[in-house]
Amino acid sequence: MTIVEARPAIDAGTLVSAELRETIAADVRAKYDHIPAGMARRGVGQMLAFVAASAASEKPLSPSPLVDDFWHAFVLRTKAYADFCQETFGKFVHHQPGYLDREAHGGGKVLRARTVDAIQAAGYAVDLEFWPELDIADCSQCHANCHNSPKHNAAKTG
Repeated sequence: MTIVEARPAIDAGTLVSAELRETIAADVRAKYDHIPAGMARRGVGQMLAFVAASAASEKPLSPSPLVDDFWHAFVLRTKAYADFCQETFGKFVHHQPGYLDREAHGGGKVLRARTVDAIQAAGYAVDLEFWPELDIADCSQCHANCHNSPKHNAAKTG
């Protein structure tokens, strides 16, 4: 009989120094002043978990819009980001925004679910506050007649 001991998930924020984590968090907060300091630190961890999972994945992964904001903040510190990628993964992890074919990769919700699964498989903690798309409809664009869309029938009553 083999006993498998579950390891606690890693806070990916520990992949960088506390100083760099605070710097990235401060950069995000300077742009989005409604984000509290604690949430900003957690966001850096979620972004780093995403980048680490992306570096290891053979399939494309996609950050949530919020995680993407944290990634942009790190990428803009080009030397720190390039050094982090090289030291941690042995390669540069490119930020390549663009459309992924729905048939080949699934829609937004499917892609984000695969991303969260990849983060967990890599051993990192997932903070679902940064992945809200997992709780909403499986769609790929706003105003697609969702319950809170201005195009929804309920919004047209009156």
